Amino acid sequence: MTTRQLDAFFRNILNIEDFAAIDSSLNGLQVDNDGAEVEKIAFAVDANRETFKQAAAAGAGMLFVHHGLLWGKPLPVAGNFRERLRFLLDRNIALYAVHLPLDQHPELGNNAALSSLLGIDAPEPFGRYHGRKIGYKGTLKQPLRIAEAVKRIEFAGRPPLGVYPFGKEENRSCAVVSGGAAQEALQALEEGLDLYVTGEVSHEVYHEILEGRMNMIAGGHYSTEVWGVRRVMEHCAAMLELELEFLDAPTGL
Repeated sequence: MTTRQLDAFFRNILNIEDFAAIDSSLNGLQVDNDGAEVEKIAFAVDANRETFKQAAAAGAGMLFVHHGLLWGKPLPVAGNFRERLRFLLDRNIALYAVHLPLDQHPELGNNAALSSLLGIDAPEPFGRYHGRKIGYKGTLKQPLRIAEAVKRIEFAGRPPLGVYPFGKEENRSCAVVSGGAAQEALQALEEGLDLYVTGEVSHEVYHEILEGRMNMIAGGHYSTEVWGVRRVMEHCAAMLELELEFLDAPTGL
């Protein structure tokens, strides 16, 4: 498939245009190839030279990522940015990025996947960001201890950044917002939820959740955002006759 065909495919399934007004990421095709057809797509969380090298070694013609290279402002073609572009262009690898649309997507997104892993029944939108709710909340299908919740969302056996068992022994309600959404813990407190799951923690919210007696898991920015790209890859496997591969490049953060 050409990059133009793949762009149309991804825009159709991920509702990219809906977030154009609030997402600083340039969602969509960030770096094009020379018009060659793509026979293999690699999927990763981040756009950097490590994942670029893995994509080249895998023989991928396109790399699909959650965190791309372009974030709402012009950049000089210098330093690391120049070297990243040069690497892609020299190897004719296209780069495709989807940020907030992949967090929020009700079926393929990071937060939909985390909701499913945790057993949230009939997830509802949660976590307002620039007027849009990108996470999910709801009642758990079965009461869940925080240690079991950690096991369900960990990726490749990697430990979370932090576990804060300040609330009930058994959680019956939960909210999730992947990545860097520590402040949304305050929204979870306001709504009286038992457990809040995100990627990163913040010093500012520690005593709020402690005094509010709410449980919180900071699963890691990377580890909470592998799920969306993997779900998109699974969807592509069912819809496209292309070779696909997930590239794991954890940061430990």
